[in-house]
Amino acid sequence: MSLARNTLVQATLTLGSRILGFARDMALAARFGQGPMMDAFTTALMLPNMFRRLFAEGAFAQAFVPVYGGVRAREGEEAAAVTASEAMSFMLAVVSGFCILLQVLMPWIMPWLLSAYRDQAGVMSVAVTATQLAMPYLACMTVASLLSGVLNTAGKFALSAAVPVFLNLCTLTPLLAAYVVPASQPAVLLWVTGAVTISGFLQAALLWWGVRRLGVTLRLSWPRLTPNVKRALALAVPGALAGGAMQVNSLVSQMLAGSDEGARSVIYNADRLYQLPLGLIGVAIGLALVPRLTRAFVSGDHEGGRRTLDDGITLAMAFTLPAAVALFVIPFFVIDATVTRGAFTSQDAARTADVLRQFAWGVPAFVLAKVLTPPFFAREDTRRPMIYAVASVIFTIVVGASLFYWLSSIGVDGVLGLAIATSLSAWINVSLLAGTLIREDAWRPSPRFLSRLFRVLAASAVMAALLVLAGVNYDALSRLLLAKEIAVLVVCGAGALVYGACLVLFRAVSVSELKATLKREPGAATPTGLD
Repeated sequence: MSLARNTLVQATLTLGSRILGFARDMALAARFGQGPMMDAFTTALMLPNMFRRLFAEGAFAQAFVPVYGGVRAREGEEAAAVTASEAMSFMLAVVSGFCILLQVLMPWIMPWLLSAYRDQAGVMSVAVTATQLAMPYLACMTVASLLSGVLNTAGKFALSAAVPVFLNLCTLTPLLAAYVVPASQPAVLLWVTGAVTISGFLQAALLWWGVRRLGVTLRLSWPRLTPNVKRALALAVPGALAGGAMQVNSLVSQMLAGSDEGARSVIYNADRLYQLPLGLIGVAIGLALVPRLTRAFVSGDHEGGRRTLDDGITLAMAFTLPAAVALFVIPFFVIDATVTRGAFTSQDAARTADVLRQFAWGVPAFVLAKVLTPPFFAREDTRRPMIYAVASVIFTIVVGASLFYWLSSIGVDGVLGLAIATSLSAWINVSLLAGTLIREDAWRPSPRFLSRLFRVLAASAVMAALLVLAGVNYDALSRLLLAKEIAVLVVCGAGALVYGACLVLFRAVSVSELKATLKREPGAATPTGLD
């Protein structure tokens, strides 16, 4: 059950960050609504957010861990540190150059990214400056990703899971300060995007400190494409794309939505909610799986690897399905009760809820992709997951664009088409990953696994019935409990209790397994106090 414990540590720390992130998004929605400044903000954060999710939230780290861990096992700590240092120096140089190029070209790029406001010079100017301020965050995440990989290889997940909180703390601060020191919307927007870069430096610095405490010395040097760097990049770069297929699809959806005023804000607000299970569960389990699967494959313990994957998928679905059900059944209840205030209206909430429902049925696939890619990474096979990811991105572009423009032409919100295409492409990606693992006998769903998964589905169905009843009586519950914010907390809490009780009642999990989740893996070392 150490897999469950590592996942619990990762998810608990990530939850703290996500709560602060949700507070920041509530402040953003209250100040900007779904107007031009919010669209400019989401555009400015589009690339930094994608790189944060690709790098800091695990895709790159998952791919880098087998490379670094393999050198560490074969050649020792010093050789592994040299490999990590060389890879970090080379990638930092490349990404820094890319950032500078984007900053210089942004005045010409922005009209294509935010075409809905092409004729509004003020909005375009603010969007360009905001994006330029946020761009250095990409370079910071390059360093942070490698440092996280070093820590994860040593079994240290807490620090890499905790540092993203600084992104939310730094960006929330100017939003709160604006209530004390009145400022225009463009000024607040620039403060927030500048804070994004500040948070990146803080995250990289803390992870550097954590690696030094671990006893690993990394050094920045003149970038050279050494054999070790070539090998690391050959696995890690495709791995980042493979593990981050959903993030790339999200970027594609936002770019396609740039021609519709307010559409990018809708996607951003829906994205923040449906990404929550992915960040809490999918990333956490994915990061915890890679070292365990790597050890199993290196030692030839294929049966142990299959059991580990069975446990990982069961654990992922046990936490993900209730979240997906809630987002599908009561999206308006959740959004209106938590976000509607200030410039964000109930009409905005209704539009976002419709889009969120189409993302919700893809949530299990988003998480499963994070669980099914580690077996490939553990065998240093990042090529095929990358091919599957590229196929899903192409599907999103073709089908998403077709649905977006077709629905818009018949008077229906085109953003719904982007959400549908994103969810469909996620299930296609999962089917390709699972089919390959089964065909190669790397994973065979055991009868025990299938039985437990059915019980999780049954527990989710009972919870869904409760939520449907609550959604129908949203107004009455809000009046009865005096506030809609209290109502959503009570309903979500009741749903969680009913679901947990059903898990135990249907024997999907046992009390002894829940207790074992809190136990450290036998023999796990904590030499430096970093845990």
